[in-house]
Amino acid sequence: MDYRRVGSSGLKVSAFSFGGWLTLGGSVERSVSETLVRAAIDLGINFVDLADVYSGGEAERVVGEAIRGLDRTKLVLSSKVFFPMSDDPNDRGLGRKHIFTSIDRTLRRLGTDHLDIYFCHREDPDTPLEETAQAMTDLVRQGKILYWGTSEFGSKTLLKLQAITHLRSLVNPSVEQPQYNLLHRGIEKRLLPIARHLGTGIVVWSPLAGGLLTGKYEEGVPSRSRGAATTFLRRDLNEANLGKVKRLKAIALDLGCTPAQLALAWILRRPEISSVILGATSLEQLTSNVKALEVQGTEETWQELERTFPR
Repeated sequence: MDYRRVGSSGLKVSAFSFGGWLTLGGSVERSVSETLVRAAIDLGINFVDLADVYSGGEAERVVGEAIRGLDRTKLVLSSKVFFPMSDDPNDRGLGRKHIFTSIDRTLRRLGTDHLDIYFCHREDPDTPLEETAQAMTDLVRQGKILYWGTSEFGSKTLLKLQAITHLRSLVNPSVEQPQYNLLHRGIEKRLLPIARHLGTGIVVWSPLAGGLLTGKYEEGVPSRSRGAATTFLRRDLNEANLGKVKRLKAIALDLGCTPAQLALAWILRRPEISSVILGATSLEQLTSNVKALEVQGTEETWQELERTFPR
């Protein structure tokens, strides 16, 4: 396993992280979920990425059970806060009250006394950035979190946060978590240069575009698959993109790897990327995807991919 710094911080995470969206405690039964978490750790993955909203908190509970008895100091655990967890008007968003309530719930479900990274899951137009940054800084000072970050925040918002934290002597967010894959390359134009400037790490989700880049959805989306549970995959599932995936499969075949491994290796080659979040429903899938670390593409390979999947 390769380990990388999270931006300019001193934290190091595995190049692949293990995520719980749609799977842990959800589409994958509990016993299998726990087996997958343990297997990911055995493969050298030290970073497990979660959110309180994943399966209504069950993903956090499953991971808490799976890591019981392990050396917590060797793990990097993250979770996220923003989305509604009940009908209570204060049980959502990035206000101080919700953040403080949510972190305690998350820590109880995970059975730990701190998170290594706490992400703001989305921007909150109803809460001043100053309030959110102050709440996160207070959690760092209390020892409940070590670092904090953002997910799907706009570049302008990240620059505003930097100015706010500098002016008020607050803790800067250390990491941003955007969607990034061959089909969705928008972060290359603005976010990645700003992240380099700010020293912000990048942890990416949906690296396989909901599974589309594996080539398994050429005949449509099976009703019981993970992809059927999201709008993301159906948005991208069209003839033009399927043609691109067919070319991806051909390039991968020439290299002796799977399309998924090649798509993941293409992301990993970028120095700005701290970690790539993998989801899995089976041990075979997880093991195969981690082997993307072994893919040796040439500059010609990457150029061909980028011509096939233009920005």
